[in-house]
This record gives sequence, C-alpha cells and structure tokens, in this order.
Amino acid sequence: MLRDAVVVSDDAGQFRVGAHALCWVHAKRLVHKLVPANDKPRSANEVAKRTIWWFHRSLKEYKLAPSPQQAKMLRARFDRIFSRRTGYSTLDSLLRRLFRNKDDLLRVLDRPDIPLNTNASENDIRTFVTKRKISGGTVSDKGRDARDVILGLAKTCMKLKLSFYHYIGARLGIDTQPIPPLANFVASARA
Repeated sequence: MLRDAVVVSDDAGQFRVGAHALCWVHAKRLVHKLVPANDKPRSANEVAKRTIWWFHRSLKEYKLAPSPQQAKMLRARFDRIFSRRTGYSTLDSLLRRLFRNKDDLLRVLDRPDIPLNTNASENDIRTFVTKRKISGGTVSDKGRDARDVILGLAKTCMKLKLSFYHYIGARLGIDTQPIPPLANFVASARA
C-alpha cells in the first residue's frame, strides 16, 4: 500500500523520501515574495505570477480529466514558462530553480490522484505545532509520543465527525455506548 505513496512537500530535505512531489502553493509563494525595485522587474514579476497561476489552474483541470496528450502539452508549457528569461535576475534565478524541480512539480501528470499542494497535511499538523509552541514541547520522548497519539486521534475523530470524548470514553469504559475501532470508520469513509 505505501509502495505507491507519493510525499508532497514544500521541498524541505526531510520530506525527500521515496516518490516525491512539490507543493505548487509553496512554489508560487516564492515568486509572490519577490519585491522588485523598479517598473521593469515589477512588470516581469507580475507576468510570471499570472502565468504560473494560469498553469496551476491548468494542472487542476488536468486532474479532473487526465490524458497523455494533455500531459505532453503541459510539460511543453512548463518548459516555456520556467526556462524563459525576463531580465530580472532574481526572478530568472528563481525560475531556473523551479525548472530544475520539474519532475517533482509535474509528478501530478503521472499521478493525478495526488494533491497539488500540502494544504490538507499542513492543516493536519497545525494542532501539533500550536500545542508545541504554547507548551514549549514535552519533557520526554514518551510524553511526545503520548501527545502525538492523542492529538492524532482527536484530529482523526474530527475528520470522521465522531466525538473524540465519546471515543475515548468508550475506550476507557466510561461511555456506555460502544464505538467501533477508528480503522472501521476510516475504511468505510474510503469506500
């Protein structure tokens, strides 16, 4: 099952494992962060942003109705967008960097089932990050593992529209209404 998994990331090194794809939101954000000093670079940056957004929309459409012809056309369009030179050296350097990541940015052409961004997974871990920032972390590895398990169960229950408190109560024998294992809910949600 995990052999076919694709890790979609923001290009952080720790996520470069197995089959890998890059998040388009993070890629586009790099261009949006540029602050051109005068009109010519500002214009080049605006054109690049619009072109990349247009390309991203085309990838979303491709996911809905993938075809080999469309994939070939999108690869050619990617080459034109990310290999062009604008005269704005910072933007040109960024476009070259994104072009070097072509395989990971276009992984969706071979695997239309994967997401184009990391929004869902980042939302899943936001609770962990917020808790860690507030509490300053855990004292021990066992504490970290316990926190991760409880937060993971809470997030899974929330996604399945199941009361976390009733679930925990059922597991501890406090809640009189039995609740099946989460694996049963996850399996039926996928079906």
